[in-house]
Amino acid sequence: MLKIIKKHSLAKNIKEMIIEAPDIAFNAKPGQFVVIIVKEKGERIPLTISEVDKKNKTITIIFQEVGFTTRLLGTLNEGESIQHILGPLGKGTNLEKLGRVVCIGGGVGIAEIYPVSKAFKECGNEVIGVIGARTKELVILENKMRSICDKLYITTDDGSYMQKGFVTDVLKDLLRQYNLNIALVYLAGPVEMMATAAEITRGFGVKTIVSLNPIMVDATGMCGSCRVTIGGEVKFACVDGPEFDAHKVDFKELRERLNFFKEEENCINSSCPLK
Repeated sequence: MLKIIKKHSLAKNIKEMIIEAPDIAFNAKPGQFVVIIVKEKGERIPLTISEVDKKNKTITIIFQEVGFTTRLLGTLNEGESIQHILGPLGKGTNLEKLGRVVCIGGGVGIAEIYPVSKAFKECGNEVIGVIGARTKELVILENKMRSICDKLYITTDDGSYMQKGFVTDVLKDLLRQYNLNIALVYLAGPVEMMATAAEITRGFGVKTIVSLNPIMVDATGMCGSCRVTIGGEVKFACVDGPEFDAHKVDFKELRERLNFFKEEENCINSSCPLK
């Protein structure tokens, strides 16, 4: 059992929790994740480690209440405990001084790029952040991103805040503006956004890394649920990733696999025969 130290709402249906987890806090690296079981015999869900506080022995997770388990997690309050947290899992980000790095996050993917952006900055890189959401109310971690980015661009689909449009529009502008003088683009967020951004950077020949979020069950490489095809080879996101070369990802296959359990996910009322 791991105790929830702090909890607050970042946006509609998006929660942040600070959890006492000494071993995970000591060992976690940017880019890694945990698997959470809220209650005994509950579902296992993977969540990015958004922040680590080694001094206070805590980790921070950010999640959107979109399914049964994330909604259940959202009902827990400060002082209550989570049944199990397994981690840190996955490979940490390959961090080095490269020059200019562009980190792009869409929606809750912003929670994934924040620790990576911070780590790249600490390595001596110039970090340009690009974050986007559907509306102003869904933009998260703006102040934290501003504190570690040399420049920060914000987009909203409906134009309710900052630049109207998509993060991929800003990416195109940056690639032209800096005359290809960008060492790396790092992406996290919706699959369609990552796939589109990867095609854009492919055209410019800029190295691009994506943090993938395929369906995951045991998160130890045993079940194979999180398999993805990278450069024609089968990889497991839980142990080989979650970060991969964006230009080698089979996004078509990833889209199809993410839709495998849509019927079950949509089955949320008591009359549903699957429940």
